[in-house]
Amino acid sequence: MKILMTRAAVRDYKGLTPRIRKSVAKQLDLLVGNLNHPSLKAKKYDEANDVWQARVTRSYRFHFKIEGDTYAILRIMEHPK
Repeated sequence: MKILMTRAAVRDYKGLTPRIRKSVAKQLDLLVGNLNHPSLKAKKYDEANDVWQARVTRSYRFHFKIEGDTYAILRIMEHPK
């Protein structure tokens, strides 16, 4: 599997602190290796649009789609509490 970041995700990534960027990179590496890795807590977010959500930190999440052999990262954002 490989990672493709949408323009919106790249924009989100650029707006993050260096610490959160490092966490995003780590979690994306885990995603490529194993969608079911426990620290990702990946789950279907929007069944109708086939969008998934995974954890970056306690406060941040990323949304993605699975398109063939690619994880298309749609957004990286703070998790609303």
